[in-house]
Amino acid sequence: MKYTTRQKAILLLSDGTIFHGKSIGISGTTFGEVCFNTGMTGYQEIFTDPSYFGQLMVATNAHIGNYGVNDSEVESQSIKISGLVCKNFSFNYSREDASGSLEDYFNKQNLICISDVDTRALVSYIRDNGAMNAVICTDETPIEELKIALAKVPDMKGLELASKVSTTEPYFFGDENATYKIAVLDLGIKMNILRNLAKRDCYIKVFPFDSSYQDLAAFNPDGYFLSNGPGDPEPLSGAIQVAKEILVNNKPLFGICLGHQVIGLANGISTYKMFNGHRGINHPVKNIITGKGEITSQNHGFAVNKEELDNHPDLEITHLHLNDGTVAGMRMKNKNCFSVQYHPEASPGPHDSSYLFDQFIENIKG
Repeated sequence: MKYTTRQKAILLLSDGTIFHGKSIGISGTTFGEVCFNTGMTGYQEIFTDPSYFGQLMVATNAHIGNYGVNDSEVESQSIKISGLVCKNFSFNYSREDASGSLEDYFNKQNLICISDVDTRALVSYIRDNGAMNAVICTDETPIEELKIALAKVPDMKGLELASKVSTTEPYFFGDENATYKIAVLDLGIKMNILRNLAKRDCYIKVFPFDSSYQDLAAFNPDGYFLSNGPGDPEPLSGAIQVAKEILVNNKPLFGICLGHQVIGLANGISTYKMFNGHRGINHPVKNIITGKGEITSQNHGFAVNKEELDNHPDLEITHLHLNDGTVAGMRMKNKNCFSVQYHPEASPGPHDSSYLFDQFIENIKG
């Protein structure tokens, strides 16, 4: 095999810490909040998940790219992460049904990547110091210039990003002759959520993030869904108002991730930015209602306030994250509404929580 010399590259954190590595060949700089995902597989689904918009992804798995990419394994139409940090980047791949290499995939979308980084040390540092803004540089821009540019990058707290990833026009998904009609507010929805609803005999109309309740209601849906997405939920005043009106009209409502947080805010429950967040496909959750445990796929940097939720007369906690006790699910006692902080559609991840889609359909029937 021919030996290829690769350009030196750096990851500069906002506190001035520098991690060194090598470029995979795409020159430039890219900014975002640095975070890490502990999943061993499913990197293409992660890279195309709209919830990761504006983030530099650190892969804890040592090998990225070793099974290439497949055109069917996407959660949106393009890569959504701002950049990738990894240990070993595989330029070659060995999966028989791969559509191509990860290198070509990144080149087509100009996704900047730094490899040969000590990702164990980096993840340990992020765990101790929290998620923060950072820049990947593969073009030898001077450090002082990078620091000045990095200081201008807005913090994720208070940042509205749903508008960057939501559809601009309504569209349909599924069989128009299906039994149930679902109106979806797209805050950055994953394709596998739509697939899970469609295979449960649902015809779905997906609406832009700034749609009104009247827009959604004109579809005459049997149920409403608030999707996952990136950024801080607090600036989403329109989505919060939509959730309030759905609840006033007592319509079946299901929310996932950002949608879960929006439902909390619609009920007067505050949200907060987590120190690191949860990102991976092996997070343990306990279903308080059934007493059963679930291994779940998670991707979020914000959470709803557990103390306020405990004291709310109309809400109850249904799921808890077993690592840190944060709220993983809730439901309303007086409305046909429930939500979870994690991803029952998985992709990637285990299918322990797919029953939640069935629960939504049962709520609609009821």
